[in-house]
Parts: sequence; C-alpha cells; structure tokens
Amino acid sequence: MVTKPSGADESARGARYAGAGAKVEQTHELTLRRIFLFWAPLAATWLMMSVEGPFLAAVIARLGEAKFNLAAYGVAFSFALLIESPIIMMMSAATALVGDRGSFLALRRFAYALNALITAVMAVLLLPPVFRFVAETLIGLPHEVAALTHVAVTILLPWPAAIGYRRFYQGILIRHNLTRRVAYGTVVRVLGMTVTALSLYAFTKLPGAWVGAAALSAGVTMEAIASRFMARIVVKDLMRGSGKMPGPPLTTRAIVRFYTPLAMTSLLTMGVNPLVTFFLGRSRSGLESLAVMPVVASLVFAFRSGGVAYQEVGIALLGDSREGFAPLRRFAWILAAVTSGVLALVAFSPLAVGWLHTVSGLSMEMTRFALMPLRVLWLMPALEVVLSFQRSVLVHARRTPLITWATAVEVGGILAALAVGIGALDLVGALAAAVAVLAGRLGANLFLFGPTMRRA
Repeated sequence: MVTKPSGADESARGARYAGAGAKVEQTHELTLRRIFLFWAPLAATWLMMSVEGPFLAAVIARLGEAKFNLAAYGVAFSFALLIESPIIMMMSAATALVGDRGSFLALRRFAYALNALITAVMAVLLLPPVFRFVAETLIGLPHEVAALTHVAVTILLPWPAAIGYRRFYQGILIRHNLTRRVAYGTVVRVLGMTVTALSLYAFTKLPGAWVGAAALSAGVTMEAIASRFMARIVVKDLMRGSGKMPGPPLTTRAIVRFYTPLAMTSLLTMGVNPLVTFFLGRSRSGLESLAVMPVVASLVFAFRSGGVAYQEVGIALLGDSREGFAPLRRFAWILAAVTSGVLALVAFSPLAVGWLHTVSGLSMEMTRFALMPLRVLWLMPALEVVLSFQRSVLVHARRTPLITWATAVEVGGILAALAVGIGALDLVGALAAAVAVLAGRLGANLFLFGPTMRRA
C-alpha cells in the first residue's frame, strides 16, 4: 500500500520505487475511475487465467476418450486446488504486510516453508496405495479414470509451490501499485500454457488429461519466474532498507496469527471441490456430471474473475481510516450487476449452446446436460464481487477469523444442500452441485453483511 509514483509509468524500465514501506495515501478523492484503473489489470489477470479451463477442456474434448479424460482432468485439478489452498491467500498477505526489509524477509521465509509443506503433502497423496484409496475407494472413480488421474496429479506436482511463489511476489507488486506487471506475468502464463497444450496435442498421443496437466504446470512455472523478475527492483529497494513500517517488526508468530485464518479459509474453500467431486461420483448420471462440471465451472469463473480480483483492490485502497469504503462499495455493486447480468444473457440464450458445443467441444447431448447447472449459477459472479469486498474489509482491519467463519458457513451450506439434493431428492449430480454452490455462497455473503457492508 504505497503512494503511486506521480506521473510515472509503471512499465518504464529501470523505474525506482521510493518509500517502499509507505501506505497508500488517499491524497485525492477515490473515484470510480481510479478504482477501475487499479482494478482493471488485476481483473485482466484473472480473466486470462479463466481462459485456461475452457481452452484446456476444448483440447481434451477433441482427443480420444473425451468423457474419461475430462473427468480425470477435473478430478486431478480439484486435488491440486485443494493442496495449494493454504498458499492461495499469500498475495493478500504480501499486499497487506510487506512494507520493509524485515517484513519482506519474514513473510518470504514463511511462504517458502509453507510451499515445501504443501508439496510434501502432494507427494504423499501420489503414493500408489494412498491414491488408490482416495480416488477409487473414497471418491468411487472407475479404475480407468483413476489411472489417468494419478498421472495427471503427478504432472501437477510443481503446481502448488509455483502458485505460492508467484502469489508472494504478485502481492508485493500490488502493494507498490504495479498491477499491470501482475497482468504481464499472466500473459506469460497463458502463452506458456497454450504453446505446451498445442504442442502436445499436435506432436504426441498423450491422453487429454495428461496434456491438460502438463500445460497447467508449464504455464504457472513460467509465470512464477516472470513475477520474480518483474519484482526485482522493488525487492532490491526493500533489501536496501529504503522504507520502514510503523509498529513492531513483523515476526513469524504475528504472521501465523494473521495468516492461519486465511489459510483455513482457502483450505475450506478449495476443499469444496473434492467434496463436490465425491458427491458427483455417487450421484445420478455421475460420470456425465464429472465431465461437464469443469466446463461449466470454467465458463462461470470467466465472469467471476473480476470479482476475485477485487479483494486486493479493497485491501490496497481502503485507506487508514477506511475513507475509501463508500466508493469501493459503490464500485462493487456496479461490478456485481454487470458481471451477473452478462452471464445471465449468455446462459439463457443460444450463446450458451454455441460456447458449450462449438467452442468447448461438448457433444450436443453433453451440452444439453450442462445447460441447467449453468443457468442455476448465473448469480455467482455478483456474489463473488460482494464476498471479495467483504473479505478485503476484514483483512484490512486484521479481522481474519471472521473470514474463516464465513467460509465454514459456505462449506456447511454446500454439504447440506448436496446431501439433500443427491441423497434425499436423487437429483442429477451436476444440477445438485450447482444449487449447492450457489446456496453456500449466499450463506457466506449474508453472514458477513452486517460486519462489513456498513461504513461505521
């Protein structure tokens, strides 16, 4: 949270960053235009990442045994998301906490240790007896799908640590108002992913699930390297001690106290994916549901991406006395209306069939199967914007435990709705999952409404 260098183009080569530890000063009124200019590169970053899912699903759908490979890729990706979940909030932590040499070194040590831990957890999951128990016994995957999934998860082994590494340095860039550089790093990621996927598609006969996993691993590794490179001057200034944060030095104990609720929040959030997978595997039309939900989720995420980006915007721009609260809240309501409105236009028009069938490569039978869950989820982008703003207010105020409680409400709502929809009502798995996800998110929004959406 630093003062934006007056008149400086963040992309200028060799730019220096004075006052590395200073917070954002609201020396000018925080207008909707200023919020948009800060938010747009971060939104572009998440939008570019949202392209990954539909693109890779389209590639996998055009390779052999599409149903099995789409299902295996979806399960492998769910495992990777769950294991990386404790590191996801590192970008918010770096945005909020890193302002001088001591805080940089302390949070970097913490981030690297957490990266090592989650990589070790993923390695344990890959042990054949462990994986067979989880994939076939717990989730109930057919043996063919489980075998494809095991190799895909192995290929994704570098994913969690690369995510943690790049989110740490992206948080530093955001704190220094270099949001465009975050977007540049994602360009590198998308290009690396695209080149890898198309090369494997054209020149190998690998199963689609393995192609998708390899493309994801290659892309995020390239992005991590690019993010570190683009943060090099900021890091150099921090290491020279050019800024000093107020208050006592940042200790490991303080980081753990601040970050543990955020990690638990991510763990609960990402834990939803394998839990939903577990229910889908035992639902009516289970294999079809496993195959279409990654495609549906990817399309919905494209519209949620702007909302996901809004969390760091709120953390950076709220101001010491929350003077930015009213304009940030106003921008959030506008963004919520626009994103959900456009998704509704797509979901309830022939555009949905065009995307699912023509672009994503689903058969017409699978496309019709995917339409109902897509239409149920049209409100998710708006709820994502609201949740990101609510979380930003709490992170800014260091009230992170409330975020964990809200996530527990969300996960509990999802599980309850899945149990009723699949266990009691015997709904088609994909439809039950969509209803459950929407109900859980609405519960979290309502839980946080009082503590966060009022100015006082």
